[in-house]
Amino acid sequence: MTMSFEIVEESVLGVRMPVFRDRHRSLRALLDTSLELGDREYLVDGERRITYAEHRAAVGRVAAWLTAQGVGTGDRVAILGRNSIEWVVTFWATVSLGAIAVGLNAWWSPDEIAFGIADCEPKLLVDDMTVIAPLLSGDPVALPDVTVDEDDPAVIVYTSGTTGRAKGATHSHRNLVGLVQAQQCVAASRIPAGVTLPPARILASTPLFHVAGLHSGVVAALGAGSTVIWQPGRFDPDATLATMEREHVTNWTSVPTAVWRVVHHPDVGSYDVSSLRHIGGGGAAWSPALQDRMREVFGPTLSYGIGYGLTESTGLATSASFAELCEHPESVGRAAPTVEVRVVGPVPGGPDDAKEIQIRGPLNMLGYWRNDDATRAVLDDDRWLHSGDLGELRDGMLYLTTRRTDLILRGGENVYPQEIENCLEEHPLVGEAAVVGLPDDEFGQQVVAVVVPLTDAFVDEAGLAAHVKERLAYFKVPSRWVMRTDPLPRNASGKVVRADVLQQLGVNT
Repeated sequence: MTMSFEIVEESVLGVRMPVFRDRHRSLRALLDTSLELGDREYLVDGERRITYAEHRAAVGRVAAWLTAQGVGTGDRVAILGRNSIEWVVTFWATVSLGAIAVGLNAWWSPDEIAFGIADCEPKLLVDDMTVIAPLLSGDPVALPDVTVDEDDPAVIVYTSGTTGRAKGATHSHRNLVGLVQAQQCVAASRIPAGVTLPPARILASTPLFHVAGLHSGVVAALGAGSTVIWQPGRFDPDATLATMEREHVTNWTSVPTAVWRVVHHPDVGSYDVSSLRHIGGGGAAWSPALQDRMREVFGPTLSYGIGYGLTESTGLATSASFAELCEHPESVGRAAPTVEVRVVGPVPGGPDDAKEIQIRGPLNMLGYWRNDDATRAVLDDDRWLHSGDLGELRDGMLYLTTRRTDLILRGGENVYPQEIENCLEEHPLVGEAAVVGLPDDEFGQQVVAVVVPLTDAFVDEAGLAAHVKERLAYFKVPSRWVMRTDPLPRNASGKVVRADVLQQLGVNT
């Protein structure tokens, strides 16, 4: 499954940009490469398993069933359910027919689900995986030959919708195949010459209706010949550690919150997790304190890396290796292969020194499903994606400051919540922290910190304030503290939903 990484310039949707010269032209072509992997495990769903050969055969049977339901090129097949083998087989069968797979958010309310269905207008909704389960075994069925252009839509993934209704980011075959190749290029660049690593066994803690679980998870795993492992049910540190031990997990893909809860679990030392060699993730920059704790728990040979991207950029824009994070712990890395990243200011309505992160490349989405106005608001005529995130570039490394809407303006000073959150998470008694701005008559906004202590620890507000004051400017010290025991509200990518935090503080957003 070796791929070439030579980069050339070609026209993509009317704009010249870097692309891989040798590439698969559809997800079906990528799927066909998995035939050579035979009896290697592809998916582990609790006690259930499926090999690459079994998976490829099941895709043929499910594709025949979808065809019998009237699904054809360009039709939408909406998939709603927890991470499962059936979910993944349905996805591959859908895109292999030239149809569009729609990952509906399994955490949505009934009203939100109804909105998603009305928005994408699927030919078929697969929300009962018992219909697909019998098709996981049976007689072989050949996949039909379907002509697919690499810029045809393949997947719709709904954005987290932290404000307003969620929008359907539409990804092409080019987007997903390019993501797989870019990830493999990054991985290859970090392996010493002459070293061959065994196939990865990846514990995935992210949902399939999100780009981290689907695109960077099961699709990228198939391209690399890796095994994806899920721990069914709600996230639980004990269950996660037990799965790592039982399945000899080598890689763990997760979000900062889940990693934090595992490495601070009181019984973490009682599990044999010596097989773990790498932790990867994204969604937000990982605090230096979390990185230090990961090495303490899993040993000095552990490597880790993070990436930055948006659903609109197929989940990838930059990537930071372990070596880069050791030198630049608060960075989210360099631009990924074929991706261009720039920061542009001034930002309308923002402070004078604010610069917006903009992204261009073959991984940028086609647009939002049937929403031209929203698409034009984030994708300009030169295919630059306007992220809405603020950041800066230093020696080619990207540093996030905050989202434009999260910036706190206190008495004329710019306050970036993430900087204070990183500082608070360095405190030995703090498990999670979110920083928001509330209206203030004197300063315009006051800095408010919402803190979740570790376990049942007592956290003194004065001590926390002193901790921040020792490390940051005086105007960054929160003037109000809110202690809570419940975890902070987060979206599927692990980012704190600040709108929810503000609502819980009694502020309408």
